[in-house]
Amino acid sequence: MTLLASLRVELIAASDPDRAAQQQAYMKSEMPYHGVTAPKVAAICKEVFAPLAFAKREAWEKEVRAIWDGAKLREERYCAIALTGIKQARPFQTPQAMPLYEKMIVEGAWWDLVDEIATNRVGAIFRAYPKPMRPMMLRWAKGKASRGPSDREDMWKARTAILVQCRSREETDAKFLYACIEPSIASKEFFLRKAIGWALREYAHYDMAEVKRYVKKNEARLSGLSKREALKHA
Repeated sequence: MTLLASLRVELIAASDPDRAAQQQAYMKSEMPYHGVTAPKVAAICKEVFAPLAFAKREAWEKEVRAIWDGAKLREERYCAIALTGIKQARPFQTPQAMPLYEKMIVEGAWWDLVDEIATNRVGAIFRAYPKPMRPMMLRWAKGKASRGPSDREDMWKARTAILVQCRSREETDAKFLYACIEPSIASKEFFLRKAIGWALREYAHYDMAEVKRYVKKNEARLSGLSKREALKHA
């Protein structure tokens, strides 16, 4: 039985049709839900993934792609994301994983699928491999893919670039954060405005004075939403 099939058996057993309808409506998702709570999805993934061992990155990535591509209900894509974060996959969190994460971000194209990858997968690679990741994130900040000028634009890569330092705490590079914000600072897209505010708010936990300075300097350019989120705990 494939990993996806094993996951699906457990998800179906835990499904709740009423919850599924509510989840789909709340998330505005074309893909239906099983109706399984997030803690239960996590428990199912933990149980199914526990015996796994991957000798090579390619084998791990193949399984992630199989679950992601084969998903028929949204929790199955949550399981694919969970597989990217298991402890057995820690050695594979390198820039070589970025084409996989780019695929998931572009195809996921919604906050519930993108943000976990952006903050906890791409962010971790960014911190461990800053030299190759910085130019890539600057390209992504402009909505560009990683390979060339013909690659299509994508808002969710821009959101990822903005959020990539959300787990960097006091090690946040403010200048780089601002560089990733700059291409989107005048955007009317809600998810970019929200990301700007969220990223600034996370940095403000460690340097509120600097965030206040940045917001004041850019007051006329930042959206009201971004400013409110940035200074939420001021």
